[in-house]
Amino acid sequence: MGDSFLYFMTVLFWGTSWFAITFQLGVVPPEASIAYRFGLAAILMFAICAATRRPMRFSLRDHLFMALQGLCLFSVNYFFIYLATRYLTSGQVAVVFAAIVVLNLIGSAVFFRTPVQLRVAVGALLGIVGLIIVFWPDIRAFDLSRSGSLGLLLAFGGTLSASLGNMVSFRNQRHGLPVIQTNAYGMTYGAGLLLLFCLANGTRFTFDWSMPYVASLLFLSFCATVLAFWFYLTLLGRVGTARAGYVTVLFPLVALTVSTLFEGFAWTPLALSGVVLVLLGNVLVLKRKPTAETAGTAARFR
Repeated sequence: MGDSFLYFMTVLFWGTSWFAITFQLGVVPPEASIAYRFGLAAILMFAICAATRRPMRFSLRDHLFMALQGLCLFSVNYFFIYLATRYLTSGQVAVVFAAIVVLNLIGSAVFFRTPVQLRVAVGALLGIVGLIIVFWPDIRAFDLSRSGSLGLLLAFGGTLSASLGNMVSFRNQRHGLPVIQTNAYGMTYGAGLLLLFCLANGTRFTFDWSMPYVASLLFLSFCATVLAFWFYLTLLGRVGTARAGYVTVLFPLVALTVSTLFEGFAWTPLALSGVVLVLLGNVLVLKRKPTAETAGTAARFR
């Protein structure tokens, strides 16, 4: 699979997942829905591993890092983001989550001593500014009330957790851990940790058998979790955490398109100008320099 295909499919699945998540809220507690989502995804991942006869035995050290990836990427981040939507609009949460691009740049430099390319940094900055412009009406309505501040902290906590999960995944791939098996175990650990939290918190494990809830759960488990994380983390291993993280700036634009079709979102000249900035930043981030150094870097991650 080429990098462009991985980018496109990841953005498509995560961009449409925001709309699917709206069908998950209401009857079932958010933490229970997330546990269902990743529990089902883990079962599907193990089924794929069994069907393709992939080796599943790893050392205790490997399992500890898989569990850490599951904690950061398949558990804590989603729980915080779901909670943040109680206090902030989806636009505000999307803008906060776009900060993962900057966090990935910093984390990559700190943990892996990866030099920050000026082109990538400028592209990421343009993307975040563009996204802020798109969601400016939501942001302008924000006030530092108690609930708003709590929502901001939750959204940033989820973003920070996701960025740390990116770092752990990048580390795991550099140490030879395959993406599919690592995701299978990581999702299992993530779902298990959420299950323990639900039990300790006294969460009621209700279930909504309505068609919208079940259909959205299946979509989120298979497309937005199994496939999207498979594609995204493969891309992360190939191109690095900074460039891969830019998908988080692009998928809110897909969410806006879906919102236009199904929720009556109205485009404005301001929103369109923000989209132009995001696309320009995308060109800067994704464009590769045709140099021997770039070719060597790409070869090391394959």
